[in-house]
Amino acid sequence: MARRLPPLNALSSFESAARHLSFSKAADELHVTHGAVSRAVRHLEDYLGVQLFTRATRSISLTSAGANYAAQVRDILDQLAAATAATKGENSTGILSISTLDSFASRWLVPRLFGFRRLHGDIDVRLSTSERLADFVADGIDIAIRYGRGQYPGLEAELLMQEDLFPVCSPALLAGSHPLRTPADLKYQTLIHDDFHIDWSMWLRAAGITGIDAHRGPRLTSSGQALQAAALGEGVVLGRSGLVGDDLAAGRLVRPFEFKMPAGLAYYLVYPPRAIQRKKVKAFRDWLFAEIEREA
Repeated sequence: MARRLPPLNALSSFESAARHLSFSKAADELHVTHGAVSRAVRHLEDYLGVQLFTRATRSISLTSAGANYAAQVRDILDQLAAATAATKGENSTGILSISTLDSFASRWLVPRLFGFRRLHGDIDVRLSTSERLADFVADGIDIAIRYGRGQYPGLEAELLMQEDLFPVCSPALLAGSHPLRTPADLKYQTLIHDDFHIDWSMWLRAAGITGIDAHRGPRLTSSGQALQAAALGEGVVLGRSGLVGDDLAAGRLVRPFEFKMPAGLAYYLVYPPRAIQRKKVKAFRDWLFAEIEREA
């Protein structure tokens, strides 16, 4: 039996207008005129026999029926866009688009990424970094590595690696007039800060250390900058186990003492539910977990 479908061209106009609550912004997004969007929405309302928007002189708002319909239409359009991108990506290109944080990319992923390339020379990686969560459909992302608690509604999330926090510094700080031997010796050192959610005050409290001003010292905007300053001997920084492994192995940084605390957050491999069925996505996923298991 033939499906009874609404005018499909009108759905994108309606969804965009519902998202922006503006015909003008929807027109800009779709590269059409304000009138074209307005007519498309009116045509859809006539077809449904339901008013989707309440129109005022300078604004529009969704009716209850319009809000419910917009949510369902948005899901359907997202699924259609994802299916289209998956089909095009699988059949016409060997490009794999990965999104992650800049800190994880520079400190962990990039130094290992050419190992993946050597195994899968037919897959060209496109790596993008951002602090914001990528939109898999709008940004054309195949798979992402995110940092959080693993709660990403509508997406698959696999635990990649957990993190511990512990002070790290240049080997030079283990010697001198005030060598670092116990956490209490941090009172003689410069504390370097970054924008991580656990700060020095929390770590010192967990270590049972008092009498140190946990807020003194320079604050840098990224973990990479803070670790670089520590490697240069400028002070001590809270190292994250997921980011400092290569520096510790190379001797650029050392752990002056053993006490550590859990970061509370972890790295997750995140992707749309059906993305893993694509060969290039599964190849990257399997390589990533094999690499982590090998290093562990």
